[in-house]
Amino acid sequence: MNILCTGINHRIAPISMRERFALPSHEMETLLHQIHQIEGLHEAVILSTCNRVEFYVATICPRLSGERIQNILSDRVGYKAPFYHHAMPYSVRHLFRVASGLDSMILGETEVLGQMKRAYDKALRWGSTSRHLNKLFQYAFRVAKTVRSETRITRGPTSIGAAVVELAEKIFDDLEKCRIMILGAGETSKRTARSLISRGVQSTIVSNRTYERAAHLAAEVGGEALHFAQWQNAFSDVDILISSTSAPYPILTSEQLSLLMQKRRQRPVFIIDLAVPRDVEASASNLDSVFLYDIDSLQDIAQQSINIRHCELKCCEALIEEHVRGFVARLHRSTWEDARGLLSV
Repeated sequence: MNILCTGINHRIAPISMRERFALPSHEMETLLHQIHQIEGLHEAVILSTCNRVEFYVATICPRLSGERIQNILSDRVGYKAPFYHHAMPYSVRHLFRVASGLDSMILGETEVLGQMKRAYDKALRWGSTSRHLNKLFQYAFRVAKTVRSETRITRGPTSIGAAVVELAEKIFDDLEKCRIMILGAGETSKRTARSLISRGVQSTIVSNRTYERAAHLAAEVGGEALHFAQWQNAFSDVDILISSTSAPYPILTSEQLSLLMQKRRQRPVFIIDLAVPRDVEASASNLDSVFLYDIDSLQDIAQQSINIRHCELKCCEALIEEHVRGFVARLHRSTWEDARGLLSV
């Protein structure tokens, strides 16, 4: 028995192609049943995410199975995509790398492991897997856990939103008690606010020069809108300020912020200035209890984490290679024992 991985991912296919091959959940079971009609194919799991559509199958004819799966998907979308085909041991190595976040757009990200577990659970529930893929996926989950616990591949923030959350958790004891104010209604501000909300922040104020845009964003993030002329009046009640206006000059000078800090009795404030040109004077970072970060400093923090992860890559690959050899040896041993048992009957 061989294990085949075939499909497309973000490395070989642009999003315009991946979105056409993406498989909605309600079609998975039917497609798995169709794949099981391929001669020599005994088990299958489909992993479909925004970055990949992959088929893991246990088959005695990997080349035939790969071609048939590619044809089924090509017929479905109307053209033939450049699928990759990995047989053992490359298929095993590929799965272990995907599970460990080494084949992701963001090196070391953990979301793909949850997606893989859900994909496997569906295939298991629908009777599409048996002992070969059951052993493989259970082994892959253990490998991913080992890689993450024994290396620093998941350490540190790798995006502006993640960097903001990490800094906020260092400044404030309890994010659930924090209040955010968003100045400007840009996409980056919205994503950053959502990162904080996902970690417990429950109160959000949105202010924009166009009140309608502020109201629209406030509705999206579950907050309240405020007219732009009034935002400084609400500053005393805010813990985190996210600013991303299109103003050609600072909307908050060091002198203005100093006066505002006196009104809030020097209670700490975390200011995230995502605007270019900057909304807050750089010298404001010298004020007591003001934690000011602009977009470059946040990107620097994220890049440091990315650099650390890349340094860990060699260690991760070595761990995975060790486990690939172990799994393939176990599978060959099991196959040989099965064959010997049949011959003795």
